[in-house]
Amino acid sequence: MKLAIVGLGKMGSSILEGVLDAGLLSPEEIGVLDASPELTQKRAARYGVRPLDLEALAGAERVLIAVKPQDFPALAPRIAHANTGYLSIMAGVSTRTLAERLGTRRVVRAMPNLAATIKRSTTVLTALPEAREAGDLAFAERLFATVGSVYPLKEELFDAFTAMSASAPAYLALVAEALADGGVKMGIPRDKALKFAAEVLVATGLLLERKHPAALKDEVASPGGTTIYGLAAVEARGFRAALIEAVEEATRRGKELGEG
Repeated sequence: MKLAIVGLGKMGSSILEGVLDAGLLSPEEIGVLDASPELTQKRAARYGVRPLDLEALAGAERVLIAVKPQDFPALAPRIAHANTGYLSIMAGVSTRTLAERLGTRRVVRAMPNLAATIKRSTTVLTALPEAREAGDLAFAERLFATVGSVYPLKEELFDAFTAMSASAPAYLALVAEALADGGVKMGIPRDKALKFAAEVLVATGLLLERKHPAALKDEVASPGGTTIYGLAAVEARGFRAALIEAVEEATRRGKELGEG
């Protein structure tokens, strides 16, 4: 068994789908385990992979831990095996904590985001030297590339990345909802307003891959036009400061989760 996935929520399931769709591993090389035996069996049958129990994890070359960080302290001693490599997507849980609780230094820390569900995630990786030497980091790079782009990042920046990028779909969903509400207030039907907001966010993301945010903003905001008046309104209400504070607060919470 090349890979065992522990935790079959949205992220764990999305990564499983990405690996299978890309042909990185065959179904016979993958095992899955969830807290619910029923869900374990259901997911295993759906994807044609092996349903596992805790004892069966010992046979995996590598284990992807995709559970909530609050559940990890109790789970760790039950999944710890000295000859196994571990990949974690738990927010706030450092490589040091992973190594201490799992009894091995073959640990890779990763942070994807919800866009993994549509194979557009941005994932950052860091690893201890032993994981690099054992090929765990190289494997993680290939694994997360099946659900989007992958970048190396210093571990001290992981909580900030989590707060900025992994949490960003929630912030931007709020932006989309607010834009749609504004459209509805001005008379646009709700279904159309939501569609317009979603489409413009997608298109803006594509534009931002080519242009600096300030340049794009200036292109849209012509002198004395509608956009500059709208920008003045959102600036007056602290829009930019609110997003910066959101990243700060989410970063702080990530550090708290890692200390728990």
